[in-house]
Amino acid sequence: MEAVPRLLEGSVRSVNIGHLAPNPAKGNLTAIGKRPVAGPVWVSAPGVAKGKSGLAGDAIGDGRHHGGDDQAVYVFAREDLDAWEAQLGRDLPDGCFGENLTTVGLRPDRALLGEIWRVGDGLLLQVTGPRIPCKTFVSRMGVRGWARRFTESGRPGAYLRVLEPGLVQAGDAICVVERPGHDVDVATALSAFTTRPELLPRLLAAGGSLSAQGRAEVEKALAKRGTSAALAAPP
Repeated sequence: MEAVPRLLEGSVRSVNIGHLAPNPAKGNLTAIGKRPVAGPVWVSAPGVAKGKSGLAGDAIGDGRHHGGDDQAVYVFAREDLDAWEAQLGRDLPDGCFGENLTTVGLRPDRALLGEIWRVGDGLLLQVTGPRIPCKTFVSRMGVRGWARRFTESGRPGAYLRVLEPGLVQAGDAICVVERPGHDVDVATALSAFTTRPELLPRLLAAGGSLSAQGRAEVEKALAKRGTSAALAAPP
């Protein structure tokens, strides 16, 4: 990791919390429909609050595929919501993509895997990877070809793990405090996991910055292609 000055990248526009509701896409429950709250909201780190990592009061309907330490916080840019509003011709309020933090002045897709952000005074987050559209998200949007359109946009928002717990509220500054020594960003990871599997070996350059789940998915995909992770890893 390379320490950098407290470089202001953007700020939190809203903090969004979701409550469980019926999920017609899978016949279970989902909390994808999040709404802004006044805050401040406490964000727990792994091992705190009985092992739950994430925003206090934010529910998770499908714990098998969502949430967990490497997906404790999901961030999406207001600028990208605005772009989708223009394309789709409908209002997209903060939190409607299921993001915990709606940001301004920030490009989550350009964040490097393993990059560390200071949010406000105490909260410390680390970028772990992209959001890949799931069946629930597609059903919620009700847009033909939504999974493909969202993926091809190259702006999926970013998942983060919590390194140091703290409070977060609208208006908090987001500063990059450390960057890894590789060039694997969130957009590249999205492409590798979806439309451009030839990029999968490049993800291994992220080393420990790649989440455990992400590395497992890379190794599984490479195994199907007959390539070992050891051979694929850059020298």
